[in-house]
Amino acid sequence: MFEYFYHEIIRKTVISFGSLFNNIKIKKKTSTGDTFSIIDVPISYGPTQKFLARLEQSPDLNRPIQMTLPRMSFELIGLTYDSSRKVTTTQTFRSKSLENSKVVTKTYMPVPYNIEFELSIMCKNNDDMLQIIEQILPYFQPSYTVSIEVLEEIGEKRDIPITLNNISMQDDYEGDFSTRRALIYTLKFTAKAYLFGPINTKGISNDIIKKVSIGYLSGDPGSKNRELVYSITPTATKNYTGNASAIIAEDILENTTRFKVNSADSLEINSYVTIDNETMLIKKIELNPNTSEDDTIVVERSQYNTKSTLHTLGSEIFKITIEDDVLIEPGDDFGFSIDF
Repeated sequence: MFEYFYHEIIRKTVISFGSLFNNIKIKKKTSTGDTFSIIDVPISYGPTQKFLARLEQSPDLNRPIQMTLPRMSFELIGLTYDSSRKVTTTQTFRSKSLENSKVVTKTYMPVPYNIEFELSIMCKNNDDMLQIIEQILPYFQPSYTVSIEVLEEIGEKRDIPITLNNISMQDDYEGDFSTRRALIYTLKFTAKAYLFGPINTKGISNDIIKKVSIGYLSGDPGSKNRELVYSITPTATKNYTGNASAIIAEDILENTTRFKVNSADSLEINSYVTIDNETMLIKKIELNPNTSEDDTIVVERSQYNTKSTLHTLGSEIFKITIEDDVLIEPGDDFGFSIDF
């Protein structure tokens, strides 16, 4: 039933999460506001309890140096299946191999899992803690997205949103003067990741030139059937790569042919694009000189026998390119399967 494969997706997600907090610093200032020290806050993987134990006891009583604060630690604390992002389990997608462009790989759609992380911050005083917290929180509103190359074989990248769920703090003032104080903030995050299964390259080829034979009778009733052979070069009528080129910036009605997009830099005139299940032909592109404003495109609707429908703000625009031509699903007869 099972076969060996290992894409290192969870490992890459853990590394990406930890690297987000690599550049946290603390500045020490004098009473006049002059900076006299800048401290890089170290971060390492491991449970908070071990770092706290290291603070409270030393295996070598003659060792004069204790672990310094501030510091941060993080760890993976759980995996949970996310049914809200579930797609059809039998759905597959194809792409060209980076090692050999003539080989088309197939894999099933990924399985959505939430990866839970816990980030612990330990400091001696409150001002250090506040400096660290204010360098983290503004980026999570409540999510921050990182891009991870999940399948190196085909160059498949996924945007993984990391959501800040909650923050808790612990500050124990009890104890005598010999007891070392540790102010601890704990931040819990959820990374919405995707886990891929094995990649199949057996029996899949990008050579899908079709041949159709049609028998017919000539004017001479005694003649034998002749054969017409049709050789075609396939052209994709929809997007297969799944890489969005732009996002529409307004609602599009069934008869709308001119609308705004967030950016038309990657779009081309006389190229076909797919929005939801409708294919359109781009006839004109109007780039806004103000880069902070939306661009405008003019299209012809309902291409390749698709139906003109309503599209809502935020829908993705997928450009149809030659990369999609080699990903046409095997078995597509392009309409030549009609019985004569």
